[in-house]
Amino acid sequence: MCGIHAAISSSPDSPISPEVLRCLAKRGPDHTGTVQTQITGRDDAQQAALYLSFTSTVLALRGDHVAKQPLVDDAAGSVLCWNGEAWAIRGRPVQGNDGEAVLALLAEASRSAATDPESVLNALRSIEGPFAFIYFDKTAGRLYYGRDRLGRRSLLIKAGQPFVLSSFAEDPSEAWKEVEADGCYMLQLDEGKLPDEMVPMRLDWDPDTSLVSGIGVFNNTVPQEPYKLTSESKPVQVLQQHLEESLRLRVLDVPLPPKASQTDARVAVLFSGGLDCTVLARLAHELIPLDQSIDLLNVAFENPRIAAQNKDFSREDLYEKCPDRITGRNAFRELSRICGDRSWRFVTINVPYKETLEHRPEIVRMIYPHNTEMDLSIACALYFAARGQGLGETRLRPEPQPYGTTARVLLSGLGADELFGGYGRHGVAYSQRGYTGLVSELELDVSRLGKRNLGRDDRVMSHWGREVRFPYLDERFVKWAIESPVWEKCDFENPSDLDENNIEPEKRVLRLLAKSLGMESVSREKKRAVSIIYAQDLQVDQGTDDTFGDRSNLGQEPQRWRVERSRGQVLYQDETAIGIKWFLAPHSPPYLPPKKGIWQ
Repeated sequence: MCGIHAAISSSPDSPISPEVLRCLAKRGPDHTGTVQTQITGRDDAQQAALYLSFTSTVLALRGDHVAKQPLVDDAAGSVLCWNGEAWAIRGRPVQGNDGEAVLALLAEASRSAATDPESVLNALRSIEGPFAFIYFDKTAGRLYYGRDRLGRRSLLIKAGQPFVLSSFAEDPSEAWKEVEADGCYMLQLDEGKLPDEMVPMRLDWDPDTSLVSGIGVFNNTVPQEPYKLTSESKPVQVLQQHLEESLRLRVLDVPLPPKASQTDARVAVLFSGGLDCTVLARLAHELIPLDQSIDLLNVAFENPRIAAQNKDFSREDLYEKCPDRITGRNAFRELSRICGDRSWRFVTINVPYKETLEHRPEIVRMIYPHNTEMDLSIACALYFAARGQGLGETRLRPEPQPYGTTARVLLSGLGADELFGGYGRHGVAYSQRGYTGLVSELELDVSRLGKRNLGRDDRVMSHWGREVRFPYLDERFVKWAIESPVWEKCDFENPSDLDENNIEPEKRVLRLLAKSLGMESVSREKKRAVSIIYAQDLQVDQGTDDTFGDRSNLGQEPQRWRVERSRGQVLYQDETAIGIKWFLAPHSPPYLPPKKGIWQ
């Protein structure tokens, strides 16, 4: 994980502010560097020069040394700001530092541009992994920038004078926009135009429009005869193979974190105790050396109003009644029982109401241009989880002790619901239109993966000098999943299966994998929308975030549809001991919550 920033100006005096440098350094604490250069018009030497400033900070997670950025090609003077992980280039695994490998790839492509105009674009297309980048091809006078096909890393743009690209917004100006993950963008800088006159050109990640997110063709076939997913079904074993391959890239060869011992955690899991994250933890156990701990980060928030209604409970007791804390502890016990030779550390991250308010301005600044209370509530959970400070306990040392995770790599279960039919609306689609409706809903979900809120989440979690990795969103894993037939992923045709102990039909292939790995309780865990556990006084917006939860899961389906038909904007409230889950009863497609600004 790194912080990247570039500014193009007609003035040589456009210094980067100390606040921007501070925020970039939080993302990349191992190195900060700046490279400045300039370019003049190719047709008229009298044209005013453009001044380019590139700044990068580095979180060193690849190779045996800190690769100082921005990276510069000594021969041509080209510059690369790289924020990401190139797991493979042209189908071959990357050995050593990936940023240096990407610079070598792009520098070679730049030298070939005279005979192959798309050489740089094709080089970028050949990179597998999550990334955001800025590349200045000095010889050609071009600036390339973009995000990977699924938008797993943050990059924002602010057009004008100066023209700025950054990992985060420097201010709450409406000019800041997310760089779309729909391709690579290019600016021709040597045409004599001022920065505010430049119009970027979008270049498709793949010219084949039949590909979903430029990755694969969605399998929209429906079964012609009855099919039943069981523990012995081949898709269960194939899923395990593909998921282990994705995890292998993300959990092995992680450098020893600063001030950590050989047995301390290098990898932690964002851990609600749900199916998706617990399967990742279970399979990571098979790959990570046994002498390394694995941290399970579980967050809960204080709600003063609920506390006032339960005066007989201590603050600690109220935290323990949070649904995610209950499922987290259950999954922790199951992992400890099945994988007893591993040191699992369950980290309870309890956030007092006062602390939430203290950090609110910083979180609001980081999530921009996202600007709703629902964005804020989701971001709060990720922000404090990624900070990783709380009370740690293990099976052998169950007494909680103050602890801050040493891990610099975080695993997230995001993506499993979209790929394997995990949302309540998938069941509704099947009940209304059968497999045809289900396939359409899944294809829509997968096609929007690149437009999810991953940039927002990257900004809040990387603030703590950690990198979140998404095994379910590996390109090869996604390609396999979307090209597999729907009946090999979920099983709404057989909603109640006594042979499999009534395992839910949503994501049944993943549930059966959990069962085969010995996690009976986790395999039967029901899907819940993400817990918007938020203090009452923060005025939670109407709605929920379908990136992390089911926007239509209001509990009883009959109740949901009854409210929807009434077209009333009814806000359902599911109170827990420490917080509230809010669900908007949708009144018209696409069931999106209204915008509500939070900068004021």
